[in-house]
Amino acid sequence: MYVGRLAPSPTGALHLGNARTFMIAYARARQAGGRLIMRMEDLDHPKDKPGAAKAAIEDLKWLGFDWDEEYTQSERIELYRDAAKKLIEKGLLYPCVCSRKDVENAQSAPHAGEQLFYPGLCRGKFASWDEAEKAISPRKPCWRFKVAPNTCVSFVDNFAGPYSQEVDKVLGDFPVARDKDGAGYTLAVVVDDLAMGVTEVVRGDDLLPATPAQMLIAKSLLQPSTFNLQPSYCHVPLVVGPDGRRLAKRHGDTRIASYRESGVSAEHLIGFLASSLGCAENGEEISLETFAERFDLSKIDHSPCKIDFFDTRLAATSIV
Repeated sequence: MYVGRLAPSPTGALHLGNARTFMIAYARARQAGGRLIMRMEDLDHPKDKPGAAKAAIEDLKWLGFDWDEEYTQSERIELYRDAAKKLIEKGLLYPCVCSRKDVENAQSAPHAGEQLFYPGLCRGKFASWDEAEKAISPRKPCWRFKVAPNTCVSFVDNFAGPYSQEVDKVLGDFPVARDKDGAGYTLAVVVDDLAMGVTEVVRGDDLLPATPAQMLIAKSLLQPSTFNLQPSYCHVPLVVGPDGRRLAKRHGDTRIASYRESGVSAEHLIGFLASSLGCAENGEEISLETFAERFDLSKIDHSPCKIDFFDTRLAATSIV
């Protein structure tokens, strides 16, 4: 059975770009007659906003979303701790005391993007987490995944197509957790996807470069006979502003809550986003269920969805 998931993070309010990606995830699950999981990914504690998780659920329900199961990552810490322990026992994790500045200074060439190459500066440096922690007290170390030489991960994304990454040259040893118990995002999403039986991950294509690392973790946690339990991936284009950058405050207020408060109907907003996906006419109002019936992955443009102008009614907004 198809199992999909919606995975909001309470680091801010749900905006148009989030809603568009969640619509695709919803349609994929409902068209397949499968199950859809709601998973609140609330492990990024420094960035989590009070009330954001509750607000995201309210926004999604207002838009017409429903789901079959619901989970919260902060309530599943024990699972992540067990997974980290398993990787440590396999010799695949080691404690690292390097700061981001240390990693930036270690780059052999200018690096663009959020993922920096890590050359293994702390490999074999500490015998234990406690030893590493004492070395940089009061700051905590992180766990890094040891990437073997010549590690290349290749897969076919359900939307983006063939993708390949030489992980040992692009990422190096990548971080998986910021604390001793292994409750970090990179490890947690892999553990959850496997435990929940997720068969396809639908998310923004900004996360495509992070996928090989997650696939390496999954392979390390599975037995060879169960490698096929890894989910497939479907990375879809982001919604961006007129400057081509992902939605942010600089583009104005694109929060779902703002449209609700200004009197925009859920059907109007769904129709607006559906038109950007080739599933509705400009100005047409449709329900999420109707969108799911009409949705066709092959109709989505592979370029980012650029929205030129925003207002609180979506009336003066154009999609390129």
